[in-house]
Amino acid sequence: MQQVSGRPRLIQALFDAFSLPDLRRRLLFTVGMLVIFRFVAHVPLPGVDLASLNEVFERNQLLGMLDLFSGGAMRNFSIAAMGVYPYITASIVMQLLVPVIPRLRALSQEGEAGRRRINQFTHWLTVPLAALQGYAQLALMRSQGAVGEAAALPTLAIILSLTAGTVFLVWIGELITERGIGNGISIIIFGGIVASLPEMIGRGVIARENIVGLIGFLIIGLAMVVLIVIFTEGHRRIPVQYARTAFRGARMYRQTGSTYIPLRVNTAGMIPLIFAMALMIFPGTIASYFASPPGQPPNFANTIMTGFSPDAALPVGLLYWVLYFLMVVAFAFFYTMVIFEQMNLAQTLQRQGGFIPGVRPGKPTVDYLNRVINRITWGGALFLASVAVMPFLVREVTNVAVLTLSSAGLLIVVGVALDTMKQIEAQLTMRRYEGFLK
Repeated sequence: MQQVSGRPRLIQALFDAFSLPDLRRRLLFTVGMLVIFRFVAHVPLPGVDLASLNEVFERNQLLGMLDLFSGGAMRNFSIAAMGVYPYITASIVMQLLVPVIPRLRALSQEGEAGRRRINQFTHWLTVPLAALQGYAQLALMRSQGAVGEAAALPTLAIILSLTAGTVFLVWIGELITERGIGNGISIIIFGGIVASLPEMIGRGVIARENIVGLIGFLIIGLAMVVLIVIFTEGHRRIPVQYARTAFRGARMYRQTGSTYIPLRVNTAGMIPLIFAMALMIFPGTIASYFASPPGQPPNFANTIMTGFSPDAALPVGLLYWVLYFLMVVAFAFFYTMVIFEQMNLAQTLQRQGGFIPGVRPGKPTVDYLNRVINRITWGGALFLASVAVMPFLVREVTNVAVLTLSSAGLLIVVGVALDTMKQIEAQLTMRRYEGFLK
């Protein structure tokens, strides 16, 4: 797009979008849905002890990860406490089931109709997962003393309210995708993370006594953002040529063309971080139910809690982060292979008359693409693992314990911001906005 002022290209795209009535309406609709989301996030459930709830979140890192997806609603135990996390879980489960179940694999190859059907299954799966997670979350809060005991009917009402809150947020995300600027579910998560920025700024004011550490914290945070942008946008271009035969009357013509397949360096996104974090914190969460309370001699469950805590002192804490690093690398390869097999690029190329120069169609193309994706995935996996352990390195280097640099939060914010700006630029290109500027 042509740049008409000294503003950066992406910022200029926002100004250009607001000058078009239909795009301005989409942007304002998205903002309105985010306002409704933040309002719902502050509608509390009954019988919650907020002081005890804050203590629970200080002790349990897994809840902090889930609170990230709910936009702080889980910390308040509101009706939107689970956010869209059950829907994300359902989406991951469906992605893993598609290559395993023949019927789902056949649906995934039926084009847009098949994708809509799989998306419908994902929505159905979200409801029971939300109910189960709501019950587990309520049981955890009660075991920690943050929520009082209640009869069966109030308990059922709380679970239904939590499930309805999740379904409502998923519906808002679908509306943003349909009538807003797209990427509705991601924008809901993005809005929740951005809403926590004022609290982080307040913690930064508290940490100003360690001014050198605070400056180092900001520099490392900015460097992480730059690296996330580089690896999110990084891809390997595989050249592809097409040769087709066309008939015009009684004559035959050969039509040729060339393009490329962009294989992303970080195909798995932030899913490996979620898998690895959940598995690393799960043993400590289970052990917390059997650990001795403060003031009593620690038992074996207390030892497990200490060993699987990201806040543990060295050298125990170092073992946790090394295992976390290795698990992120392993899950990055696993999830990338799952996604890549679902693409079925070799068969798609052969069906469309395309081929990779110097590579024969069929199995040689499959082997070639597998070798390429394996090589570039090493870069994406090591990048994700480095981002995963960055909070530990930042804490040790800067000695700033008040602020927390969330790896998953940065990945989401940067990724959603890039995707959203691409959506806006695509909308402007479709409307031939450059022609209007001239």
